[in-house]
Order: sequence, then structure tokens, then C-alpha cells
Amino acid sequence: QVQLVESGGGLVQAGGSLRLSCAASGRTFSRYDMGWFRQAPGKEREFVAGISYSGGRRYYGDSVKGRFTISRDNAKNTVYLQMNSLKPEDTAVYFCTARLARSVLGMVENDYDYWGQGTQVTVSS
Repeated sequence: QVQLVESGGGLVQAGGSLRLSCAASGRTFSRYDMGWFRQAPGKEREFVAGISYSGGRRYYGDSVKGRFTISRDNAKNTVYLQMNSLKPEDTAVYFCTARLARSVLGMVENDYDYWGQGTQVTVSS
């Protein structure tokens, strides 16, 4: 079992930056692929970014490529999402996810087994 707790959300102006953190419980964090999804009001949950268990592979949704960076620190059981050049359309609840590592990286909700409660990000225009 893995428990995930997100932090770092808040209100920021367009063009600004935020860094989200996700702290994971458990002793085997380094065995898990990690991801971030987001969900805006009235919309489906959207893949944002993913990172393999070792950090060697990273991948992003098209809407955030070039602006967001995912990273992890296995010694701290934490995954991060650095968000730059934020836009009002980035406003959403951001969720951290985890699953045991696999050869193919996951980009849809059903690929992941564990979810955090989410943290709100609001970007004002």
C-alpha cells in the first residue's frame, strides 16, 4: 500500500510558477512509477506528467510540454511537479498517482493504482 499526500497548490497569477510536492508513505517508493493528473470543473481527469521508478524516463501531456517538469527524490519518497508559465487553463485540482513499475509508462487513469486527495491550483488572468 502507498499513501500519497500532495502539497504546494495555491493561487498564482498567469505567467507565474508553482511547485507541487507529493510525499509517499512506505519503504518501497523507488519501485513505483509516479504521475500527476489534473481535473478542472466539469472536465475529465487529464494526464499531466509521469516519471519512471528510477527517474530515467519522463513524459508529459501535450498541454504542458515545455512548461512543466516532473522529478523525484527517492531518498525523500517525494515526487515534484514544477509548473512554469502558468495559464488560467491550468486551473484544476492536481492529483498525485502511483503504481508498481512497468515497462510501459502509464498515461491514463486506469494505469495507476494509488491516488492522493488532490491539491487546488488556481491561475488568475
